[in-house]
Amino acid sequence: MDIIRIQECALSYPSTLRKYLGDDAPKSIMALGNIEILQKNKIALFCSVKCPGKLIIQSYDLAKQWGEAGTTVIGGFHSPMERECLNILLRGKQPDIVCPARSIVGMRLRVEYKQPLADGRLLLLSSFEAKQRRITVENAIIRNRFVAALADAVFVAYAEPGGKTEQFCREIVSWGKPLYTFVDSANANLLKLGAKPVHSYNQDPFSEQSRSSTAP
Repeated sequence: MDIIRIQECALSYPSTLRKYLGDDAPKSIMALGNIEILQKNKIALFCSVKCPGKLIIQSYDLAKQWGEAGTTVIGGFHSPMERECLNILLRGKQPDIVCPARSIVGMRLRVEYKQPLADGRLLLLSSFEAKQRRITVENAIIRNRFVAALADAVFVAYAEPGGKTEQFCREIVSWGKPLYTFVDSANANLLKLGAKPVHSYNQDPFSEQSRSSTAP
């Protein structure tokens, strides 16, 4: 399976990157896997590195629910909670998009990626050139904005008050993109920002959107 480059001028280049990132939109993106997954409605998953235990458990249950519902999830899957959610999703049947904070050229594939790639339900996507092989704080910020711009909605399980993820959520809200989080006292900061509440992991706020063919 070969890595392909999607130029900004190509019809397959996601227009949402230009819409939300403007001049910061990448001139090209690198892709490995099923490109058709890009056309699906996508939910982005984010969480601060440190997350309250009760929200971690709810997030794992939500990831299982997304897998059962066939919901396409996109993310960098870098924080511990995000990585475990990805492990849950990879055991499902739904499509997923993984966006590393580095180039995918020359990247060693995780064993868990190989079967989903072969099955056509996984896409690795990156806006970084081949020389950018190291994950840095700056690259992670660029990657997170890239993921959020591609998504139709964003779910943040937890954002540490005053931290980088909370600041990132402020930008998402300013874009007018749907932002969701669990209803919990730990997420009072996100709810105050305007995040839409999810009252329990049994409630899927994206089901209607997932059936819609129109992106926000």
